[in-house]
Amino acid sequence: MSTSGTGARPESPLLVRARRSQGRGLLMLAVAGLLWGWFAVLLVTPYGDDGECPAPVASEYVHDDECVESRDWPFMTLLLGGSVPFAALGAAVYAGASAERRVAEHLDAAPRG
Repeated sequence: MSTSGTGARPESPLLVRARRSQGRGLLMLAVAGLLWGWFAVLLVTPYGDDGECPAPVASEYVHDDECVESRDWPFMTLLLGGSVPFAALGAAVYAGASAERRVAEHLDAAPRG
């Protein structure tokens, strides 16, 4: 049984590559979101040896010197700064792959001569 003309054509390699690239872009955006989430959790949770220092967001920043020095600000800055390349690259890859996918879908739908 031949399904010429009535069956769906196989996906083009361009469309497959575009979908794969979209997935990579979403994965990078998810990594950036996880890093932002981790940063947010560190901002709203108490810290210190036994949690004696209030969360930076929940307090009026009247900390004693011991609390200020026990907060790992360089690590928190690294989390936030490390998310920027993932967010930028993820958005760029996803946008480029979305455009490539539209072109591939258009080429697949166009009549062949």
